[in-house]
Amino acid sequence: MDLRKIKTLIDLVQESGIAELEITEGEEKVRISRYGSAPPVPQYFQAPPAAPAIAPAAPAAPVVAEPIGHTLKSPMVGTFYRSPSPGSSSFVEIGQTVTKGQTLCIIEAMKLLNEIESDAAGVVKAILVENGQPVEYGQPLFIIE
Repeated sequence: MDLRKIKTLIDLVQESGIAELEITEGEEKVRISRYGSAPPVPQYFQAPPAAPAIAPAAPAAPVVAEPIGHTLKSPMVGTFYRSPSPGSSSFVEIGQTVTKGQTLCIIEAMKLLNEIESDAAGVVKAILVENGQPVEYGQPLFIIE
């Protein structure tokens, strides 16, 4: 089966919200599942009991402001890479101006390398994932202002 057809099927699963897709062409068979081998199990957590209200003795720590701007999120689960190969330079750096459609990173999923393009033009204010780290669907990757 053609790799472009497999990529199209992956995109179809992501966009449609279906949990699983299985296609058979002759002797070739492809199964694409959002959840791996088993669907996710909802987890419930009990909130800790509320602490009594006590006035702080010391001044509160300053709040660190997060960068404001457009957040580019991961379109898939996979491994995040900032450059096209281990020895080459990164696609983008903090402070660099990017255009819509410019490649920002690669996410490897199921041995396929997927170029992730910017969906907004602006300046890269933050890169929120380290090179080689796993990412989840919808996880923030970049802040573009």
